[in-house]
Amino acid sequence: MLQPQAVIFDIGNVLIEWNPERFYDSTIGEARRRAMFDAVDLHAMNEAIDAGALFRETVYDWADRHPDWAPEIRLWFDRWIDMASPRIEGSIALLRTLRAKGVPVYALTNFGIHSFAYAQTQYDFLGEFDHAYVSGHMGVIKPDPAIYAMVEDHSGLPPQSLIFTDDKAENIAVAASRGWQTHQFTHWEGWAKALVAAGLLTQAEAGR
Repeated sequence: MLQPQAVIFDIGNVLIEWNPERFYDSTIGEARRRAMFDAVDLHAMNEAIDAGALFRETVYDWADRHPDWAPEIRLWFDRWIDMASPRIEGSIALLRTLRAKGVPVYALTNFGIHSFAYAQTQYDFLGEFDHAYVSGHMGVIKPDPAIYAMVEDHSGLPPQSLIFTDDKAENIAVAASRGWQTHQFTHWEGWAKALVAAGLLTQAEAGR
């Protein structure tokens, strides 16, 4: 297998935990959270933001359209950083070790324009990529094949030379179908092992 020339990280549930359900369970209780998610497709709202819609305006518009849940929906914006946390320190260490060795490191993430800009003010490592491919700026979200083609075109690297990790099987499947080397992320230790197997890090460098 070709040694990768660049490493591509997803962000949510790879570098930062992303679990809105857990946040709402701790805030309004599991029963109310289940009722709200049954009544309002909040993940569709978030996909619109990831595709380029305004952040606060979109959340507050959905709150206005669902008055029974308006205060809870507004929390998606008002307390967003509490949803997008905590940091996954093992993955951040891998990112930094790769960059210290001179390996190009990219992000490919479904993330809103304004939410990503805000996240960069809260998480220093989000400014450390050689390039961040952010769906909100690109106008397309994973797993649409177009977003992977845009990464290939911009990076100038052949698909086989890219190694990509993402927590979602459907995102991994499309990348693999294009010839990318892939690893479905479940924990940072597994990703570290994959980077060692790819010849990019030693076991010592990978923290294993």
